[in-house]
Parts: sequence; structure tokens; C-alpha cells
Amino acid sequence: MYLLGYDIGSSSVKCSLIDAQSGACLGTAFAPKSEAPIKAINPGWAEQNPTDWWSYLKAATADVLSQCNINVKDIAAIGISYQMHGLVCVDKDQNVLRPAIIWCDSRAVQIGEEAFSELGRSQCLTHLLNTPGNFTASKLAWVKRNEPEIFEKIDKIMLPGDYIAMRLTGEICTTVSGLSEGMFWDFQNGDVANFLLDYYGIPRSFIPEIKPTFAEQGRLTEAVAEELGLAAGIPVTYRAGDQPNNALSLNVFEPGEIASTAGTSGVVYGVNGEISFDPKSRVNTFAHVNHQKGNNRLGILLCINGTGILNAWMKRNIMLEGLSYADMNDIAAQAPIGAQGVSVMPFGNGAERVLENREAGCSFHGINFNTHNRSHLLRAAQEGIVFAFKYGIEIMEDMGMPINKIHAGNANMFLSPLFRDTLAGVTGATIELYDTDGSIGAAKGAGMGAGIYKDHNEAFASLQKIKVIEPKASDMPAYNEAYQLWKSHI
Repeated sequence: MYLLGYDIGSSSVKCSLIDAQSGACLGTAFAPKSEAPIKAINPGWAEQNPTDWWSYLKAATADVLSQCNINVKDIAAIGISYQMHGLVCVDKDQNVLRPAIIWCDSRAVQIGEEAFSELGRSQCLTHLLNTPGNFTASKLAWVKRNEPEIFEKIDKIMLPGDYIAMRLTGEICTTVSGLSEGMFWDFQNGDVANFLLDYYGIPRSFIPEIKPTFAEQGRLTEAVAEELGLAAGIPVTYRAGDQPNNALSLNVFEPGEIASTAGTSGVVYGVNGEISFDPKSRVNTFAHVNHQKGNNRLGILLCINGTGILNAWMKRNIMLEGLSYADMNDIAAQAPIGAQGVSVMPFGNGAERVLENREAGCSFHGINFNTHNRSHLLRAAQEGIVFAFKYGIEIMEDMGMPINKIHAGNANMFLSPLFRDTLAGVTGATIELYDTDGSIGAAKGAGMGAGIYKDHNEAFASLQKIKVIEPKASDMPAYNEAYQLWKSHI
């Protein structure tokens, strides 16, 4: 028996096939092989065509099936992880009406700020646990204001994972966790946030049917099964945004447990058992995958937009052609902790929530032409990313969430020893690295939703810890000094 998982990212779509009993990954692939394009027609905009996600999914599926000699009729369930906060609009025939407005698009910041001011701080924070901000509901309000001819044709709005599930099954539905990430969920009333819909003039009929995160959410149609080389009738039994799903992938389900990623953007995600919020809404509170009425499981999410994207920019623009990320890490390590006074602010990928939705831009500080070289710039960039994490972690700690241990996948920025050591050194937290990723987690989530696993502990019994990074007490003063200098530039 097998499980199939998809991870719909803004850079690529990844697919993994796992053996349900052993938990072993039998095949994995991603598409496209070069980073998927993001269209920025105007400053601060970021759009992708949802049909491109589908093309990437088909390519990745074909690649995985070519790796695995299996009977596709033995695939028991499909799970979906997806980039959060996006907006997909379809008409009554399920046709996409405009490109998706994705997570790092900042065009709706002002709309969300107006809503927060007019609806009131108390109303928004106690019901939504966030400001309306630049989330999906505000992006939809932007469409209503600026593209009324498109708004009039909308039958349903979806998150990226909802769209992929629709393409697989022909059915349109969503989850409480998904609605909460779009600011469509009222935690006080346990229902769709009608007060925000009314304020924005959004019909409730736009909201799809709500289904549990772990449950059958439709079955593969005959036509799609033929298109993908799969068997008709396979159920989709799990979907979640990429950060809740990353936490699931690392077996982070209970209060006090922490997960982190550092891909294009960077995230620290902790589970809280109490309904809480940051008064300035610099970190966000969403329903975690196992949140239920009467059993609060809320994900506190710190997101830094400019993480791996800064590292990739440094590689393209600072490094010599032909050198790898590993080479770049080696060069960066030649500079001392603190990069001899160079600080990099990694905020060049749209409005940053942790900075109260300011679009601060990336900036370099303290460069001395007679002292500094490439190694200092490379090290300062990685340290700047970590220091942005630390800045947000201090907010989470003020909310009563101690961060002593961080679970992370052995991928992206966590492949860098310098990045890992800096994160441990400036936070004082132990970092545990695991061999997993979002598509594998989505596959195991599908197993939970299909009832193949009795609980998350059984689903993730095979999760392998591959490395532990402890903070070095002797280095912590130097990291803290560098962090305080970095913080002075905010």
C-alpha cells in the first residue's frame, strides 16, 4: 500500500511516493527543474498561473512513477501541501478567472490596514487573531475594487491547495485551517468570519464547502487519472498550508513544539494550546492541522519573506560563476562571527509582517572598502537572515512561547553549517534536523486522513533524526553582540 504527497510551492511542485507501512520514500521528484517564474507586473505584486502548478504536478508525478515499479491501484490516498495565503478565483465552470495572487504579493496591505482601523483592533484580534493584513481576504477585496468585471464572474475563491484538489477531484472544498490563514475564520464564533466578509462586500457563497483537514475530500476522476497515469477513485484525504504541513512533517502537533523552515521565505512555527495573538500582529496565529472545537491547537507563525531568496541573490550576484552553495558557505565561514561589523537586512521580498507590514527592502550596513571582502558579505547575509528569525522569536517569547528546541528538515538554508550554528548561537536553542520534507509529510497526512494510521505518532514513527546542533556557550556573546548591532538598523 502506498501514499502520494504533493507540495505546491512557489518555486516548484514536489511529489513523493511512500510505502505506507514502512514510511520509506520510494520516489520523489519536482518540477520545474529551474525555479518557477513569479510575475511582478507592478512593484510589490507577485502572481503565478494556477494552470502552471498543474503542469508541474503532472511532470513531477510522471517522474516519480518512472522511478517506482508499482501498481498505481495500490495507492491508497493523496495528500496536498501548498503555498499559503494565495488567492485563486474560478467561475461556475471551474475556469480560472485571473492569475493567482500569491503569498508574497503586497498590493493589499493598505486595504487590510483600513479594515483593521475601521473594524477595530479588538474585533479583529479577538476574532481573527490577526489583523486582516495582506492575507487572502484583503487580496480578494483588492480584486473587487480594481477588477470588478472579474469579481462579478467569481463563483468560488480558493487557496492554492484547494485549486489542486479541485483539479484532481472536480470538487471544490476547503478546511478551517485554510480559512484561518486567509482571515476567513472567526475563532470566537467557530464559523466563517461574516463580519469581515460583510465589511469587504464579499458574498459568503464564494466560500467553498468546509471539510476536515484529515478526511476524504474527493476522489480522483477518470479523466484526471488517465492524464496523470494514476487510478481513478484514489481519495484526497489531507490538505494543509505549507507551514502547518511542515510542522506535521516534523511530528509537531502539541503545545510547546516548534518547527522551522528556511526556503525562499523563512518560518518559525510553534503550536499553542491557548488562543492568543500578538497585539501588533507581527506574528500570526492560525488553526493548526489538528485544531478542533474544544481542543485548541493553534500555530503561531513567524514568517520572514527574505530568506533563501537573499541567499540565492547573493549566489547569482556576488559569487563567481560555477561555484556552488557549499562553496559559498565555505567562503562565508572565512569571516568571523559578526562579519567584522557588516550587517545585512534581508527584507527585499515584499512587505514583512514582522516589521508591521513595512516594505523595508534589503540593505547592507557597515561596509569598509579597506577591510571587507566577499566572505564578510556572504556571512553577513546568512547572519542577517538568522537575526531576522531572532527578532521574531523574541515576539513569540513575549507571547509566552519559550523556544528551546527547533525541529527542521535537512534542506535549504539548514544545509548551511554557518546558518545552523548562528541560529543556535543567537537563540540558545538546540536544533534537531530530520530527514523529511513537505511532500513526504503530505503523504503521511493522507495516511492519517484515510485511517491507515491511528494517530500522528504511528504515522511518524519512522521519522529519522539525522543531526543535532547545540549552541556553543563560548560563541553566544559574539552572536549577541552582532545581533544587537543588526537590530540597531531596523
